[in-house]
Amino acid sequence: MQNKIIIAGFGGQGVLIAGILIAQTAIEEGLHTTWFPSYGAEMRGGTANSTVIVSSDEIGSPVVPIPNILIALNEISLSKFMPKITNEALLTIANSSITSQNNKRNPKFYSIPITDIADKTIKNLKTVNMVAVGLLIKLLEKHTCNSKNMKEKDKKPLHLESALRACEKVFESKQQLVDINKKAIQTGYNFIK
Repeated sequence: MQNKIIIAGFGGQGVLIAGILIAQTAIEEGLHTTWFPSYGAEMRGGTANSTVIVSSDEIGSPVVPIPNILIALNEISLSKFMPKITNEALLTIANSSITSQNNKRNPKFYSIPITDIADKTIKNLKTVNMVAVGLLIKLLEKHTCNSKNMKEKDKKPLHLESALRACEKVFESKQQLVDINKKAIQTGYNFIK
């Protein structure tokens, strides 16, 4: 199993910390992982993305020319990375709160109002990234556990409990952020039935 994930959005949406949290979740699961950040010089308001590889085997390179998972938190990111997604991709999550593109023909394309969930349910727009992580974990469970084409040894999705433990480690130096981020991960996870 090897998932090549790109999380992309505006600087300030927390895509880098979301990548770190996914990588830490993989570590909690005993999996191999890499995290590779990329951001524009302008930071907040510019574009940013994290590339995370999660694998049951050793990883040769952190470079991901063709991701099999995309989380796009804004329109620019969706437009930039969508052409790199192939039909073999595991899933694409688009933030429908601020993106207009939809791909109803692809059952692996999820248009979800991530910003609205963070704003209305968590009451904190800064948790958009963690809501997205919760969604990713639930959708990975859904797609890998139910896949008939996947070998049993490759059916190792990330789990919610590992993400919540990872949240405690990632925000260890900022304890005041642990509970709100755990709540956001849980909310994203519970959004998908």
